[in-house]
Formats: sequence, C-alpha cells, structure tokens
Amino acid sequence: MENGTGKKKGTELAVYVEAILFASAKPVAFPQLKKQLEVSDETLVAAVTDIRRRFNTERSGIHLLEQDEKIQLVTNPALGEVVGAFLKKEASGPLTRPALETLAVIAYRGPVTKPEIEQVRGVNCSLILRHLMVRGLVEEREDPARLQRVYTVSPDSLREFGVRRVDELPEFAAYHQDKAVTELMARTLSSEEAI
Repeated sequence: MENGTGKKKGTELAVYVEAILFASAKPVAFPQLKKQLEVSDETLVAAVTDIRRRFNTERSGIHLLEQDEKIQLVTNPALGEVVGAFLKKEASGPLTRPALETLAVIAYRGPVTKPEIEQVRGVNCSLILRHLMVRGLVEEREDPARLQRVYTVSPDSLREFGVRRVDELPEFAAYHQDKAVTELMARTLSSEEAI
C-alpha cells in the first residue's frame, strides 16, 4: 500500500477507505482507520475529503456521513422516500436462503458475534444482519465481556417460529452444542486474540 516515499497515494488510500466503509455495517472511527491503514491524520483527512468531494453531490446516490470522529457511507438523504419504499417492500417479502441461514445461526447459537456468524457461514454478513434487524427479527446489543456487539433473535422471531423460548426450537440442544460449530466459533476467538 505504500509508495516509494513511504506514504500512501491519496487516490489509492481513498479507495481503501471506500471499500472499508462499504463493507462495514456501522460507522467507522478515524483512529480505527488510521491504525488499520497505517497512515497519518493528515493523509486520512485528505482521503476522506476526496471521498466527500466525489460522493456528497446532488447527482450521487451515496453520501459520506461524518459525526463524532466517525464516518459511514449512507444513501443520499434526498432519496429517502424512494429508498424507504424499497426497504418497506423488501422487508415484507420472504427471507432469502442466506438470511434464513444467518437467522438459524443466531437462533441456535445466540448470543453470537458477527465474526462468529461469518466464521460459521463463511461469508460477510453485514448486509444480512442489517436486513434482519430492519425486519425486527434480530436484536443487537453490546456485550461488555466480549467487547463487541452480539446478536439474538427478537420476540417477533419467536412468534414467527411458533415458540415461547429459543430452547423450544426443534433439536435446539443438539444444534446449540454442536461440536463442529463450536470449533468454528473457537477459531474466531483465537484469531481475534491474535490481533
């Protein structure tokens, strides 16, 4: 990522920042970006300024939101009505197979972190988690012991499943303690501790 002078090229850095923001389902803090990309404050600010200049226009569907030293890619506020109508229609349709798989991992292994879900499923789950939360099927909360967010099924999910508690789900005990899944999730913990 470094060029011959030991600094990242401005345009190249902006592309890295865009990719990270796109992949993240939540705002990303400047210190986190600075550490991850190994750049100075000035270099990061220049990249963010470049992104803001290119995206925050009337003709762009994506804007850069900045608040409290955090940034995030969001939809153009002027398009809220169109996006809201789409999301409302999307939220009322049937769940996709990836969404059902993610919901099953959360139901049978929750409370579970996003990295644990992704370790089990083998793919990034940011958009799926957001979709499940918009539909009210999944709840997110901070877990002080794990120092990150964890996901559980919501009461609405339990009603949809026709149960009063998650342990009433079919074969809950077997899946909740499945050895292969436990080993996959343990790999996530090991990789997080190594960072």
